[in-house]
Amino acid sequence: MMAQEDGDYVNDTYEYMDYYGFVEETKAGGYTQREALHIISVIIYSLAFTLGVIGNGMVIWVTAFKSKRTVNSIWLQNLAIADFVFVLFLPFSIDYVLRDFHWIFEKTMCKLNSFVCTMNMYASVLFLTVLSLDRYISLVHLNWSERYRNVRRAWWVCALIWFTSFCLSSPALIFRDVIKHNEKVLCFNNFHDEDNMHMLVVRHIAMVSLRTIVGFLLPFATITISGVLLAIKMRQCDSLRLTSFSRTVSAVILAFFLCWVPFHTFSLMELSMHHTTYLHSVLIVGFPLATSLAFFNSCVNPILYVLLTKKVRKLVRRSFLNFTKSSLRELSQSVSATELDSALPSFSPEETTANSSV
Repeated sequence: MMAQEDGDYVNDTYEYMDYYGFVEETKAGGYTQREALHIISVIIYSLAFTLGVIGNGMVIWVTAFKSKRTVNSIWLQNLAIADFVFVLFLPFSIDYVLRDFHWIFEKTMCKLNSFVCTMNMYASVLFLTVLSLDRYISLVHLNWSERYRNVRRAWWVCALIWFTSFCLSSPALIFRDVIKHNEKVLCFNNFHDEDNMHMLVVRHIAMVSLRTIVGFLLPFATITISGVLLAIKMRQCDSLRLTSFSRTVSAVILAFFLCWVPFHTFSLMELSMHHTTYLHSVLIVGFPLATSLAFFNSCVNPILYVLLTKKVRKLVRRSFLNFTKSSLRELSQSVSATELDSALPSFSPEETTANSSV
């Protein structure tokens, strides 16, 4: 029996919420537990979509049109664009969960949805890494910063980050697939190789390792080292003080890692499924919730910008007041025009003809 189960787990890879779709609960309360997880996931996804669209859209609008074009605004704008594009695809995941993990959007959208999700992860962590390094350089290495740090170079760095994220996310376009299982169509990572089953395991391990190392460990090490060096320099130099923007960057970085640590942890735990089912029950419960938490990170950053950055709060407040005044002015003009029309005397066609003849 164990051999059969192990074979099943080798043939199916369950990442990105696939556990719900593939698992057949045998316990009496199994479906109740799974249904509760479905409800929690839908709530988190819906909240992330609503807050993410409004919040990231507001950040993009402020950084693009309402603030001076600086290196810092370019980092924040591109980070918000990555999160905004991602949350636009969340309705597909919400629909997937509501249909008890039945995919109705064909194979192409299955690939694209996973690709956008992965690309958002890479783009976000790379932009956060650049934010951290840029903060350290601009505060510690002032001469180098004044010489080389400018808007044009920042845009080139952004283009490089987007290209790198695209390349790192491309495996989703290759391996993401749909399959019919128990009268449902599932969207999952298909690493199948009928001629070489060992290659399936190698592909899965390679994808998880790449995502964990490039998407988490290396950025985490870079951000930690730059943060420690900055703290040491601040202690040595009393004149060096953290700005409001720097505190915001620290909060955004902390939020990112708190949201993504569980996901990467369960991704590594999932690799054990190729040789044992010991962690199967833990992954069933934990992986979907960890994925939901990772997705929720896309709506956290705009909240932190508004709460921690005084300049952004002023811009948002001013823009909201201007929008309200403009709307009230248009409403007042519309009401005045309506009252004027109602006050004018109305004539019947006969009266109009008679008046014109006089």
